[in-house]
Amino acid sequence: MTNTLKNTNNKIPFKYHFIFWVSYFLLNVVRWGSYYEDYWYSFKSNIVTVSMSMFLAYFHIYVLLPRFVYRKKIPSYILFFLVSLTIFYVVRTELIFTFINENVWPESQTPQTSYAFNHILAVILIGIYDVALATTIKLTADWIYERKRNESLEAIQLQTELQFLKAQIQPHFFFNTLNNLYALILEKSKAAPEIVLKLSEIMEYILYEAKEPKIGLVNEIKYIQSYIDLERLRYGDRVEVETSISGDIENAKVPPLLFLPFIENCFKHGTRENKFMKVKINFEKLPNNTIKFKVSNNFNQFSNKVKEHGIGNKNVERRLQLLFKDNYVLEVNSKKQHFSVTLIFPIT
Repeated sequence: MTNTLKNTNNKIPFKYHFIFWVSYFLLNVVRWGSYYEDYWYSFKSNIVTVSMSMFLAYFHIYVLLPRFVYRKKIPSYILFFLVSLTIFYVVRTELIFTFINENVWPESQTPQTSYAFNHILAVILIGIYDVALATTIKLTADWIYERKRNESLEAIQLQTELQFLKAQIQPHFFFNTLNNLYALILEKSKAAPEIVLKLSEIMEYILYEAKEPKIGLVNEIKYIQSYIDLERLRYGDRVEVETSISGDIENAKVPPLLFLPFIENCFKHGTRENKFMKVKINFEKLPNNTIKFKVSNNFNQFSNKVKEHGIGNKNVERRLQLLFKDNYVLEVNSKKQHFSVTLIFPIT
């Protein structure tokens, strides 16, 4: 499996924290320095204010949210958030008063003192603004991470199901072929050694080439031809197969093992009670970079239907849905004594 989750940690790298807070600090220095016309004072005061906002924001994001909000303990969250805002106000105000300026609110148009209602309200609103800004960024980053993670999980699940469906075809095919080989051995047929050789070629293809997500259409057709050769050896003159290819398929790539189940069904049902069966197989490269595959055969419409345990057709239909969603056409027709399957899908 090639698709894996490379990152299972949704923490934002330290460098982005650093860039954000340094940028926020410099923005405030320039903003309030221009307002005060005193950049040195703005620099000193913002060391305190931005640092305190940073601590409050991280406490809110990494303590209050996971312990209370995510656990739906909203009353406890409100209580602890109000307590943290109170501590934020007191520490911030005392640091500015002690180390920066006795006037803790120089931007006010009228003289203000610390712990006055207007000052408390202004500082609390600043704290809430900074917390909201940082929390929004963090939640947005988490949302992006989770979306990518879910997309990765869906891709892994899709790939796993595709691998499982493809793996189903292989034992299904080998089981049928070995049954045919067993019947020929019982009949002491001279064709048995050649069937073993053809089967080994197909096994080599499935084990080594068909593991890739996409393979060359030319190789897939060669694999199908080996299967047809097996059936010819089994049924001899009872079967006539006509294969045609149109368009440039040299560089076309397709998912492996899509066509064989339909061809296999032709032989399985068409030879049941028919004295003679004719199979037509056509691969056509269409101008809009799609491939059209059609297989048809005659059958005895008066024969009794036998319950089968086959998984081929449903398997392929599911794979088509996973690979192409609605971007494919699958038509199955049965008229009088003629059965056909047409499949059209995009190729690369």
